[in-house]
Amino acid sequence: MSNPDVPAGRPTGTQWWTDVVVYQIYPRSFADGNGDGMGDLRGVKQHLPYLQQLGVDAVWLSPFYKSPQADAGYDVADYRQVDPLFGSLADFDAMLQEAHQRGLKVIVDLVPNHTSDEHAWFQEALAGSPGSPERDRYIFRPGKDGIPGSGDGNRAPNNWKSIFGGPAWSRTTGPDGSPGEWYLHLFDTKQPDLNWDNPEVRDEMRSVLRFWLDRGADGFRVDVAHGLVKEAGLPDWDGVAAMVEGTPEVRREPTPPGDAPGAHTDAEEPHRAVSPVYPPSPFFDQDGVHDIYRDWHQVLAEYGGDRMMVAEAWVEPAERLARYTRPDEMQQAFNFDFLLAGWDAERVAQAIDASLAAAASVGAPCTWVLSNHDTVRHTTRFGLKDPTTFPKGIAADDEQPDPALGLARARAATLISLALPGSAYLYQGEELGLPEHTTLPAEARQDPTFHRTNGAEIGRDGCRVPLPWAQDAPGYGFAISGGAAAAPWLPQPDSFGPLAADQQEGVEGSTLELYRTALAFRSARQLGRGSLAWAEVHAPESGLLAFHNGEVLVLGNLGFASAPVPEGYSVVLSSGPGPASDWSGMDEIPVDCTVYLTKD
Repeated sequence: MSNPDVPAGRPTGTQWWTDVVVYQIYPRSFADGNGDGMGDLRGVKQHLPYLQQLGVDAVWLSPFYKSPQADAGYDVADYRQVDPLFGSLADFDAMLQEAHQRGLKVIVDLVPNHTSDEHAWFQEALAGSPGSPERDRYIFRPGKDGIPGSGDGNRAPNNWKSIFGGPAWSRTTGPDGSPGEWYLHLFDTKQPDLNWDNPEVRDEMRSVLRFWLDRGADGFRVDVAHGLVKEAGLPDWDGVAAMVEGTPEVRREPTPPGDAPGAHTDAEEPHRAVSPVYPPSPFFDQDGVHDIYRDWHQVLAEYGGDRMMVAEAWVEPAERLARYTRPDEMQQAFNFDFLLAGWDAERVAQAIDASLAAAASVGAPCTWVLSNHDTVRHTTRFGLKDPTTFPKGIAADDEQPDPALGLARARAATLISLALPGSAYLYQGEELGLPEHTTLPAEARQDPTFHRTNGAEIGRDGCRVPLPWAQDAPGYGFAISGGAAAAPWLPQPDSFGPLAADQQEGVEGSTLELYRTALAFRSARQLGRGSLAWAEVHAPESGLLAFHNGEVLVLGNLGFASAPVPEGYSVVLSSGPGPASDWSGMDEIPVDCTVYLTKD
């Protein structure tokens, strides 16, 4: 059984971010406003009524800055300009104004760990000499001797590996063609890491914050928030930081007999995730990052104290993650323990307990997320033989999921997450029940992880496929400009057609209508500002999650047998596919289903 009741930690007051439901928009794949095959800010603006009707409180926009798009915009060439692919600053301002008029907050993505190699600063650094102020904005180092005593510097400064595969160092070439210093890039070669020990870097990023705050942005999602500061001396490290834009490598071992019977069948040879045993990374979760966020906290406070930051920090244990949300730092941090728990009642319960306790220790709201632009969609993950696995992309020759099973579990998981106290994050298209595109041809893939690993890691393209808005329109209605339109930048699978928004609108029992109903219920009952208490019938070892939040009893059946509805309660919302009339008199909760109940 899980620990005793853990109250939800949240700040006092009425800050909007305390219990906000945020909808993540991946701009290039949300909606195409001009017919060029690429989603843009005009497309976002035109679909804001849809998001308002969905019932979310805020939108988070993945990067739309000027960029050569080597990593889908996470390689920023100019933090103060909109890339022409997505429109203009005027388009951003119009979208922001429309969002605010509809009561939606807007969170923009900030990428402070690295820039593009086409950023003016890095071009100046390449033109500068070793030891120059221009180079000190980044992490340049001389190489090690290729041959002891030779001084040729043919070896990288240390043994760090790139998150995207291959070495984390690339060597420069001098004007005369001779090899020069090396520069650090924890991600792609076109994403050189900034030197956060340089005051000029800190001043510049404060200025960037103020630029978007002055335009009216309500907050920031901070990319690779745990990576800005590196250990002094840049020592060698023998650990493996194999991640997909922040996703940790998860080593797995067989689950002992009898462990988690509610999550797997014996024939499936289940596995459970265990933490890699490595010394602390010299480039992630260094204590120095917290000085940066204390400084940024003061910048946001200049704007009335109601702006927010949320950290993308793949940090464990939960107590380390909570440090990012201390009262003088960020307001939120993504809860990846919950995302990684998979379809396993014991692991989900443990993640809930640990997350709420850690957040409460610093008086911060907890966050709940199941999918994002860096992960295989949970609709697909939950349909795999091992529903706790965390693949780094799925290709046509990999195991293919059971789509019906995955969707049923995804709907059930959504009702669990939306009933938990704190803030919830939704990834675009999950409200339609979209699966991962698992059969993308290799030639269509654009993720640098796929190319830098020569296909060993499939990458993230499968979760980034453009959304389907209308089944019978070209590109499933991705382009909304009217007339002829270019094909979407990534091909869409046939399975998207029946899941298009226009096929689910107003259809009782559809995933879209389930989300709308659940979000309205969450808002009306103020579940985000409530607290969690495990119910008497809570039995995660048998696959049953059961908790109270206010007057609502939530039962999630992750097991293999139906569970009885407790006496004196009635089902008011079910993740099952049927209409509401099917809930009337329900006395058994089927497997792969979550229900909300209230007393008769």
